[in-house]
Amino acid sequence: MQSAFVTREKILDALRAALEPLEYVDAMWQAGAAAFGRVDEWSDIDLLVVVDDEKVAEVSAVIEETLASLSPIDLKLPMPSPHGHTETFYRLREASPFLLVDLSVIPRSNPTTSQEREIHGTPVVHFDKRGVTQAKPLLAEAEVARLRARLATLRGVTELINVLTLKELNRGNHMEALAFYHAFTLRSLVELLRIKHCPARSDFHTRYLYYDLPSEVVQRLEGFFFVASGEALREKQAQAEVWVREVIDSIELKERGDAHPAAG
Repeated sequence: MQSAFVTREKILDALRAALEPLEYVDAMWQAGAAAFGRVDEWSDIDLLVVVDDEKVAEVSAVIEETLASLSPIDLKLPMPSPHGHTETFYRLREASPFLLVDLSVIPRSNPTTSQEREIHGTPVVHFDKRGVTQAKPLLAEAEVARLRARLATLRGVTELINVLTLKELNRGNHMEALAFYHAFTLRSLVELLRIKHCPARSDFHTRYLYYDLPSEVVQRLEGFFFVASGEALREKQAQAEVWVREVIDSIELKERGDAHPAAG
């Protein structure tokens, strides 16, 4: 079997060499694992490029030509980003299958460039001609309002919607019950724990969970994700609901003290 030979460094160097001389390309930087100093052999390349609005298609073509010069492109998958631009994934035939290139070409007029350090980490900047990668502070008042609204919603989920799991357990529909348990009970629990411990990333669900939550919380939470039977699911559902209420109460106490609801 032929060993992979297109490395992370080779891809990044080639893209920088192709893009930096172009006057209509403002910046190129890495996010994801690189922004948190956690790159390992399984990390992809999470790359962002800001360009003149009229040059998005042209720059995308340059990127694709550059990647193809290193290796045949085995798979290309464009996907809409929640930030309003297109995010394209490339898999190179002669690179590790884990070394996907996750590349966003962002129009200059798009104000969302993922520079809130609390959420996205510290970017690894390859070049920045216009100060695009300067840190942006989170808007504290807006964040508190958003989190309070989510707490109200999650409280309602706990009191009303979690009964769906028990309903399907009572009917013997264990697969449906398990799906409801993951979709509502565990998802709510994870979000609440994030609001308490890492509010800026409260909507990341299980992504980066092992890094964002205290180790003892992660260890306890893991047990809720593995269910052996319908009876075990009934027990875990009840235990999870108790924990959800405990977390809500602890956050509410902090709110009553006029502190940030996730402080401490």
